[in-house]
Amino acid sequence: MKLVTFTYRGAQTIGLVAGDRVVDLAAADPSLPTDMIALIRAGTQALDRIRAIDTATAPAYALADVHLDAPVLTPSKYLAIGMNYRAHVKEALSKGVQVPDTQVWFNKQVSCINGPFDDVHKPRASDHLDYEAELAVVIGRRCRHVPVEHAKDVVFGYTIANDVSVRDWQLRSSTFTLGKSWDTHGPIGPWIVTADELPDPHGLRLRMVVNGEVRQDITTDQMLANVWQQIAHLSTVMTLEPGDIIATGTPSGVGLAMQPPSWLKVGDVMRVELEGIGHIENRVVAEPESTVMR
Repeated sequence: MKLVTFTYRGAQTIGLVAGDRVVDLAAADPSLPTDMIALIRAGTQALDRIRAIDTATAPAYALADVHLDAPVLTPSKYLAIGMNYRAHVKEALSKGVQVPDTQVWFNKQVSCINGPFDDVHKPRASDHLDYEAELAVVIGRRCRHVPVEHAKDVVFGYTIANDVSVRDWQLRSSTFTLGKSWDTHGPIGPWIVTADELPDPHGLRLRMVVNGEVRQDITTDQMLANVWQQIAHLSTVMTLEPGDIIATGTPSGVGLAMQPPSWLKVGDVMRVELEGIGHIENRVVAEPESTVMR
């Protein structure tokens, strides 16, 4: 199933994509939640009720008439792994980034989360704006100390992420958080494909296209630490909650590594394509005056 958070005529709720229509889940079955995290927490019983909906007759809107929001708006955590594709590690080394021999994790503050087709702000404070195409995992249940062999059991589904990065702010610190957490710099979506429809997220083609030019192109089986290993590693340290987002790393081809570096500019369009899920597309705009405190 493809599950979305969407807004129609000012009202936000969750839906099921059925062809070129979006079924309003709460209107079709009032026992269902209107929020994605609540739906995830409701577990398999809620998913079974969704499967029982007759999408041909259920209340629905044309997909083109709704605004698709980030499928998960306020997860408790947005975690991202760095340097998880071999060629990207080489890029990082060439720029003087120290690369440890273990999984490298950082936070993207959840306030950065943005819609799949919404604008991304070019910061007032930096010109070093960059992109990172990624597969993202959505956690399905509260869990800790998850063995690698059972990691797939805690996954609700998968979505697409663009780990937009402000490189000068990222690299001037020993942690990546400030360079990764600017407002609007976490586009995800366009929906969550449930794990039953995508039982193995490895081997999917992942591409970043900027202004029609392919910048990143790889398959997800080229990760150094695969999805199951990432979940096991993180859950050793912390409890993962329903709706938590894990961005699984970006391949080579980032703007930082180009000669000379190629930074995103106002008007540029980033499109992330991921086999089995779809695409997200975001235009870079100048950070608006409204962000400045008066």
